[in-house]
Amino acid sequence: MAFLAGDRWKLYLQGMGTTLGLTVSALVIGVVLGVLVAVVRSAHDQQRVGRRSFALGVVNAVCKLYTTVIRGTPMLVQLLIWGFVIFKTSRNRFFVGMLGLGINSGAYVAEIVRGGLMSVDAGQSEAGRSLGLGYIDTMWHIVIPQAFKNILPSLGNEFIVLFKDTSLVSSIGAAEVLYYAEAVGAKTYEYMFPYIGIAVMYLVFCILFTWLQSKLERRLRASDRR
Repeated sequence: MAFLAGDRWKLYLQGMGTTLGLTVSALVIGVVLGVLVAVVRSAHDQQRVGRRSFALGVVNAVCKLYTTVIRGTPMLVQLLIWGFVIFKTSRNRFFVGMLGLGINSGAYVAEIVRGGLMSVDAGQSEAGRSLGLGYIDTMWHIVIPQAFKNILPSLGNEFIVLFKDTSLVSSIGAAEVLYYAEAVGAKTYEYMFPYIGIAVMYLVFCILFTWLQSKLERRLRASDRR
C-alpha cells in the first residue's frame, strides 16, 4: 500500500529528484555566498594598522551580522519566514526553499572557507604579492586552491547535512520526498512504512555521498604525494 499500490514508488523517486536538485542548487548558492563572505572577512582581518578601509569595514560588519543571524536562528524558522512572510504570494516553493537553504548554508560555508584560508601560510600570500599579483589574483590562483584541500572534508559534511535538511522545506509546501511520504501516509492512514522508506533512502544516499567524498580525498592526497 505504501510503495506498490497505484505506482506510489514513482512519487518517492520524484520527491528524491527534487531533494537532490534542492541540495545541489542550495549548495551552489551557499558556496558562492560563503566564498564572498570569507574573502571579505579575510581581507578585513589582513589589513595593516593605520591603513584600514572604511568601506571594507562596513561590508565586513554586514557579513558578520549575516553569519551571526543565520547561524543563531533555526533553519526551520528561517524557511517559514521566507515562505510565509517574504515570499508569501509565490507559488514556486522550490525556488523559495532553494533560496532559504542556500542562504543558510552560505553562513556555515563562510566560516568553513575562512578557516581554510587562515590555514594557508601567510607567506604564500606575500609571495604572490611580491610577484606583482593583486589581492584577488593572489587569493584565486594561490591561496584558494591550497585552502580547498583543507576544507574539502568540511564541505562534504555540509553537503550531507544540507541533503538531510531539505526535508524541512516540506513545511512551506515544497514537493520533496518527505512531502510525498506524508501524502502517501494521509492516503493510506499508515505513516510508519512511508517514513521508514524515506529514512532508508536518505541513509543510502548519505552512505554513497560519504564514500564519494572519501574517494576524492584519497585522490587528492595521492596527488600531493606525487
